[in-house]
Amino acid sequence: MSARLLKLALAAVLVAFAAPASAHTRSVSYSLWTLESDAGKTRGHVVVRIPQLELTRLPWGPVAAPHLDPALARYLSSRLTVSSAGEACRVTDGPRALAASAGNARIEWRVACEAAGPVKLRSGILLDVASGHLHFARFRRPGSRTLERVLSTAEPSWVLEAGSGPASARAIPASIADYVRLGIEHVWSGTDHLAFLLALILLAHRLRDLAALVTGFTVAHSLTLALAVLGALRLPGPAVEALIGLSIAIVAAENAWHESGGSRALGSVIAGGLGAMALAAFLGAGAVPGTALAGLAAFSVCYFGLLARTKQSGRLRTAVACVFGLLHGFGFAEVLADLELSRERLTRALFGFNLGVEIGQLAVVAALWPGLRWLRSRPARFSGPALDVSSATICGLGLFWLVTRTYG
Repeated sequence: MSARLLKLALAAVLVAFAAPASAHTRSVSYSLWTLESDAGKTRGHVVVRIPQLELTRLPWGPVAAPHLDPALARYLSSRLTVSSAGEACRVTDGPRALAASAGNARIEWRVACEAAGPVKLRSGILLDVASGHLHFARFRRPGSRTLERVLSTAEPSWVLEAGSGPASARAIPASIADYVRLGIEHVWSGTDHLAFLLALILLAHRLRDLAALVTGFTVAHSLTLALAVLGALRLPGPAVEALIGLSIAIVAAENAWHESGGSRALGSVIAGGLGAMALAAFLGAGAVPGTALAGLAAFSVCYFGLLARTKQSGRLRTAVACVFGLLHGFGFAEVLADLELSRERLTRALFGFNLGVEIGQLAVVAALWPGLRWLRSRPARFSGPALDVSSATICGLGLFWLVTRTYG
């Protein structure tokens, strides 16, 4: 391995170990509200679901049902609130922790409002520690259809009409525009996806190369996004998130490989690390199956071997963008899958969300491309180190996400 590539590898490892332990990719939570109006008053029940990983942002840590830290209970009930006719509803029962699926916490409580009128939901959950947090609220009244809304920093509140019958729930259902916005916000709040995009286009010299990379990635992740959301194919979320980190590290390592003149040893080094992780997985450690890690180890040897023998590395890079795009599609799908939408709403949600993802990533690429072109036009003594540092930093982040998501 060349001395330059060795230095870049060392820098990537240092970045990986220096990355903050609290790093997250995206921040989401969910709630299902059931409200009834009777005798001039409104009563309600809410079940909140939050990934345990998100709770590590807070000083009280994860929830182990049935125990719920009183401070965390107060935090949640004070930041996810409902009011009726302009008057705040009070908590009458709970909050309490419920049994939940692995990796999630479920908390419920009941509220009572002294007046019946327009209902306003407001979420400030985690916004104090994650400004890009998205909260998916679902609203249900007896005899009426379920409505959804995405609440965020830009739009933290949702106002619904008063009443309890089917005609009274006149809040606008989540439209295609809502899902487009959700897709855009998901891309822009996903640090790992942004890092992958930057690593992917960092070495593109021509607009044609850039178009091929982005198109290949888009087609691939759109395919698996649709398959996963429609329930045709699902992969374990923790394993997908860990392997997304690996995809970032490999693409960034390839950047360094090109800049250093190419070293046949790099594929073997990557394969050795993945082989060790595969062995640990076969012994029961980590979230990623050993077979997947072993397969990726073989892929790394073959891929970097082909890079060393071909003069058309651009086509290989586009193929890798497609392969890893399939993986990122499963990561995107987690957002829509967790909403548990009815079959008739899935088509609209899938179209809007995917469109938003494409708009979001094209906006990122359009913003980065002029700067990358300018950097490429600078003298090698300036552009070379800048690209090296960028690749090493992105590779280090990818390694950090791979290790923490596998063994965290």
